[in-house]
Amino acid sequence: MTDRDDQRRDVGTTVRREVLGDAHVDRAVAGTTAFTADFQDFITRYAWGEIWTRPGLDRRSRSMITLTALVAGDHWEELAMHVRAAVRNGLSVDEIKEVLLQTAVYCSVPSANRAFRIAQEVLGEEGLI
Repeated sequence: MTDRDDQRRDVGTTVRREVLGDAHVDRAVAGTTAFTADFQDFITRYAWGEIWTRPGLDRRSRSMITLTALVAGDHWEELAMHVRAAVRNGLSVDEIKEVLLQTAVYCSVPSANRAFRIAQEVLGEEGLI
């Protein structure tokens, strides 16, 4: 590893905590094993330290894109976490609803239906609906 890798890891950890919350990151770190350590390092350095820190899009926009990508790919295990992240990044309940409506057209109605169920549960848990 290089000094640049160390810097990206440090920045990535900070951004990951800001977007996903300390509790989630702490659980991910605590669950890291010898088998998953390289993957955790990779996503911290690359996804969070390189991509989420680029200047071309703000975090709100990145959250909207991420929600859409997760619905498109049927990545339900990640959607709840990123609905919470979208709220943390400043998206309103109505904006999240609009993103999910958009996915109904371009991803599929069944996928959007499931996404709405997941988002409603999360937003309810957060006391937002």
